[in-house]
Amino acid sequence: MQRWRAGRSEPVHFVPTMGSLHQGHAQLIQRARTLGSGPRSVLVSVYVNPLQFGVGEDFAQYPRTLQADLQLAAEAGATALWCPDDGQIYPGGAQEAFRLQVPESLQNRLCGAHRPGHFDGVATVVCRLLALTRPDWLVLGEKDWQQLTILRHLIADLGLPTRISGCATVRDPDGLACSSRNAYLTASERVLAAQFPALLQACAQQFRDRGTAVDPVQLSGALGATGLAVEYVDVLDPISLQPARPDQALRLLAAAVRCGQTRLIDHVFLMTRSPIVAIDGPAGAGKSTVTRAFAERMGLLYLDTGAMYRAVTWWVQQKGADPADAHAVEQLLTNLEIELEPLRDGIQTVRVNGENVTDAIRDPRVTASVSLVAAHACVRELLTRQQKRLGEQGGLVAEGRDIGTAVFPDAELKVFLTATPEERARRRAKDLEARGHAVPDLAVLEAQIVERDRMDSTRDVAPLVQAVDATELITDGMSIDEVIEALVDLFRFRVAEEAWPNPAGQG
Repeated sequence: MQRWRAGRSEPVHFVPTMGSLHQGHAQLIQRARTLGSGPRSVLVSVYVNPLQFGVGEDFAQYPRTLQADLQLAAEAGATALWCPDDGQIYPGGAQEAFRLQVPESLQNRLCGAHRPGHFDGVATVVCRLLALTRPDWLVLGEKDWQQLTILRHLIADLGLPTRISGCATVRDPDGLACSSRNAYLTASERVLAAQFPALLQACAQQFRDRGTAVDPVQLSGALGATGLAVEYVDVLDPISLQPARPDQALRLLAAAVRCGQTRLIDHVFLMTRSPIVAIDGPAGAGKSTVTRAFAERMGLLYLDTGAMYRAVTWWVQQKGADPADAHAVEQLLTNLEIELEPLRDGIQTVRVNGENVTDAIRDPRVTASVSLVAAHACVRELLTRQQKRLGEQGGLVAEGRDIGTAVFPDAELKVFLTATPEERARRRAKDLEARGHAVPDLAVLEAQIVERDRMDSTRDVAPLVQAVDATELITDGMSIDEVIEALVDLFRFRVAEEAWPNPAGQG
């Protein structure tokens, strides 16, 4: 395997499995083939890891079907399949191997609470496999949501140079999530087991249609009434894996049952609205450029709040009012209508009372006064109301300077996108030149940026601050594509493909 890996000049995308491959695995392999651009190799491993089986579990009985696995992997498009033995994964023996310990908060509920040591074994073997295969991408299924979440935390916390792609759960025609352990079910048990996902989906549908709260005790009773033995039913925050807040827009409803001797797990996502992404940060950090591209990439609506403040500033200047005079500005807000049209070829048209001002609001004179206008409470109250109204249904990404703190404090993903003043000055000069405006000296631009940061961060109304739960992304030295990819990874860490599917053609 190491000779094979050393011979790869193209990226390697890795699908780790325990064998007994099924259509869920085939989907993972097919996803691995589509990630990135250009040639890539897809490596599939088959290894039944003893460290993730507890006493009395089915390690010895776990289905081992190598010849069938070879055929399915080849048909799905794998480049190679690797079947290491225990001595290759744990040279000194599994019991003597170094082991990782998953934080208690990530495994004290759901499967972790009922399978002590299981996720420590998963984390240990995955780290060993990553060290040996050195993949660019790790492709995993969302069916094992707790496992996927733990491994995402693991890779982020250890800074491992691998990206994760999670694939939505693949289901058989009867609704049962594809699983190697489904092979244990008899024909009659299979009919009974199909009621498991059906009841979960019914709860999710009632939640969407009527906002009916999900009572885990009640659902547990309904599952038990079918003849299934319930292990747990829980409603959690999908990322922390701790109890969800009652007002949380995206929640995980997860359960485990036994049908005969077969243990089954499944989940659905409960959503009161589609996801919201809030991208904050200082002026000149490149928020507009990457947010537009990210919105198109993920099929989200783009809400350019900065353009809305620029539009008000342009309107104030057109009327000859003093941008610093709050009373004069307030008089101009009556019946003021600002429209943001959907993106077309990466450009969002902005209208003020029907007039197209898309280019006019980028004029340096508008830029010089927008902080003054934005500091007025009357302006912020008007635009915040408009923005919150747009966000009631979700499914959008908004950028500005207080989106995650003042406008969408309950956004699923908050990012504080920033760069050094030097980098932002260079970007500003490039933008001015491209638009045909005079370009000041870089030192002058940098001084203007530093002063604007000071004004924005010290104003009385909605000052520029990083939300406590926002992720800081410093973009110096990053290309636009690299920033977008970082945003995609942060989004998928928090929002499952099952909850917000990838747009057609996007991996």
